[in-house]
Amino acid sequence: MNHTEPVDVLIIGAGISGIGAAYYLQREHPGRSFAILEARGAAGGTWDLFRYPGIRSDSDLHTFGYEFKPWRDEHAIATADKILAYLHETIAENGIDRHIRFHHKVLGAAWDSATARWTVDVERADGEGGDAELIQITANWLFCGGGYYRYDQGYTPNFDGQERFTGQVVHPQHWPEDLDYTGKKVVVIGSGATAVTLVPSMAPTAGHVTMLQRSPTYVLPVPAKDGFANTAKRLFGDRRGYALARRKNIIKQRAVYTLCQKYPTAARRLIRKVNAAQLPKGYPVDEHFAPRYNPWDQRLCAVPDGDLFKAISNGSASVVTDRIATFTERGILLESGRELDADIIVTATGLNIQLFGGMTLTVDGQPVDLSDTVAYKGIMLSGVPNFAFAFGYTNSSWTLKVGLLCEHFCRLLKHMDDNGFDTVRPEFGGGQTRPLLDFGAGYVQRSLDEIPRQGVDGPWQMTMNYTLDAETLRNGPVEDSALRFEAARVEMVGATA
Repeated sequence: MNHTEPVDVLIIGAGISGIGAAYYLQREHPGRSFAILEARGAAGGTWDLFRYPGIRSDSDLHTFGYEFKPWRDEHAIATADKILAYLHETIAENGIDRHIRFHHKVLGAAWDSATARWTVDVERADGEGGDAELIQITANWLFCGGGYYRYDQGYTPNFDGQERFTGQVVHPQHWPEDLDYTGKKVVVIGSGATAVTLVPSMAPTAGHVTMLQRSPTYVLPVPAKDGFANTAKRLFGDRRGYALARRKNIIKQRAVYTLCQKYPTAARRLIRKVNAAQLPKGYPVDEHFAPRYNPWDQRLCAVPDGDLFKAISNGSASVVTDRIATFTERGILLESGRELDADIIVTATGLNIQLFGGMTLTVDGQPVDLSDTVAYKGIMLSGVPNFAFAFGYTNSSWTLKVGLLCEHFCRLLKHMDDNGFDTVRPEFGGGQTRPLLDFGAGYVQRSLDEIPRQGVDGPWQMTMNYTLDAETLRNGPVEDSALRFEAARVEMVGATA
């Protein structure tokens, strides 16, 4: 096994989180060495992986973008190509590209308390299909910015009779570049963000697109362009205009979420009214757009300029709410007895959660079972030293939380430098825990037994409130009685500056 040079911080993943971590790290700690390992051959994470038609953000880019880099495009809801261009520009402007090592897949990491370092096993490929080699990199800190789902495999339920279908079955996570759906009958199975993106994107070209859902999802039309943001940019310039739009949208996102949580009946009625206004007169709104759960118990689906409703209204797309009995040679037989003919079936059925890219962790020779750990401030894990991770918001823009976590990570490093510490680990004193994510999405519910948990109070809560997190992560104290700092093998609990 070959060895490469040691680094101070090893960042895993060159997507939104990893790029953000690199920016803040080199800004706040320019003397620290770091590398970014990316298993794939390109930066961008999700936005480079997914290639299905119409892929776009479902959050506005004034909050989904980085706080330090203005979003200059006039579209607030942006397509993947624009988001990728923004990320590549961020990398180039800040010299982050020279730190990225592509085709480096992290297999596992072992912490050694005697040296206060991680030894990381990495599979390095040449990108040309040749044999991969195993190398090791050592680091004082690991920062995992690889997101929360498995890149090489999406989630597809076992559909009875699928092998009988004579057409093509496609999962959006593995979209064929040469897929031609011109004039064809397409059935998209699903009702989440991917499905409501695919349907209006494919409808103008396909013969007809049917969105087949087992149960409805809340869908809200939003403007593709933010008039306030574009006006603020013209009046105050890119940076000040962006900051104003960002602040406005943070408040707006929180207000919508709070309204839905506090007044679910009123929110449900309001959403139904908006939906009905966008659909043809007499359309069965309650059948196809009235979920059984309350608004924001699962993530709302945003459709820019109501494009899904327009496709339904002009007849190029339709929605069917029913359950699948079996696939047939020609399409799908539903439990109601109706059969949907299809040339192509798209299984927009979700993701598989996989934290930290599936890497294994050991601490002084003992394997770490993630389900036994408790998240500390949403950035570290109980009992695991010098290990940080980025997990964004599920009820607003992902990047809002990631930015705060990166800032706090840098503050933690400074505190350790100032006090001569080389190791820190959170210690959970016991007590009640609950699932890490209080979120009803299927991909979350399927994985609750495999991921860390959270506590019920204090820094052990996985908060989803930007205002509270900003106070804690950006302005609150770094020292905490739950943190055990070590220096020269001398332990100090709750050390202060």
